[in-house]
Amino acid sequence: MSNQKQQKPTLTGQRFKTRKRDEKERFDPSQFQESIVQGLNQSGTDLEAVGKFLDASGAKLDYRRYAETLFDILVAGGMLAPGGTLAEDMTPTEFCLFKAQEDMETMQAYAQVFNKLIRRYKYLEKGFEDEVKKLLLFLKGFTESECNKLAMLTGILLANGTISASILSSLFNENLVKEGVSASFAIKLFKSWLSERDFNSVAGSLRKVGMDNRLMELFPANKRSCEHFSKYFNDAGLQELSGFVKNQQSIGTRKELQKEIEDQMSRGDPLKDPRTEPETSLSHTQQNMISIY
Repeated sequence: MSNQKQQKPTLTGQRFKTRKRDEKERFDPSQFQESIVQGLNQSGTDLEAVGKFLDASGAKLDYRRYAETLFDILVAGGMLAPGGTLAEDMTPTEFCLFKAQEDMETMQAYAQVFNKLIRRYKYLEKGFEDEVKKLLLFLKGFTESECNKLAMLTGILLANGTISASILSSLFNENLVKEGVSASFAIKLFKSWLSERDFNSVAGSLRKVGMDNRLMELFPANKRSCEHFSKYFNDAGLQELSGFVKNQQSIGTRKELQKEIEDQMSRGDPLKDPRTEPETSLSHTQQNMISIY
């Protein structure tokens, strides 16, 4: 009797079915857009019906994968091409932020749609912040009215804590700053934000993400002074903001001056008194200290 095990017979040409969850679905934002647009158009202008549709659709449609497309549609009516123009392959929906009335009451109602959607699907938080950052970079591609609505909505969402003040970093884009788009947008955004929250709350949000010391970057380098910032925002009725930035600048300058003095002492250099020394012999930091006070 042979000790060798008998080999089991095998079938040739056998095919195995792949489970659906193992199959990679093709990325198709156009089909996703078609489903969302159809549902929004059926909901009409009733924001409560829109909210219910979006809530129910999250169980059927892949919001996680198509978050950018979803938010493009809710803001602009359809998918956005680079630069902020609508992609031409689909008919946009009439329900979107850019086609809404330009007033705070309407923007508050739209903000509630976003709030409820993100509370329901928490995983959309990061995608929504990324979307807002992207939209701010596209400001030059939007009309004045569209920019106004986006600024108002962003201010309300910042006030509600739906997004963090870190999204303001997009406003420091060189091209937006150079053409004055950033500063103009910031006025409308902060007015909207302050209509919902007191200034201490706004200042706290800015400090939390390190934006309290960066607001001067809303202007080109040759205009980054307390005087220019104060005049620009004071004229717009935002005196608290200009006072806050001036105070932040003075705190920063004091810290720099303290470090400069410590460095001079460690080197054994004679200390200069900025109140008695001629301005030409002062360092840049010391001159800044005098200009602030």
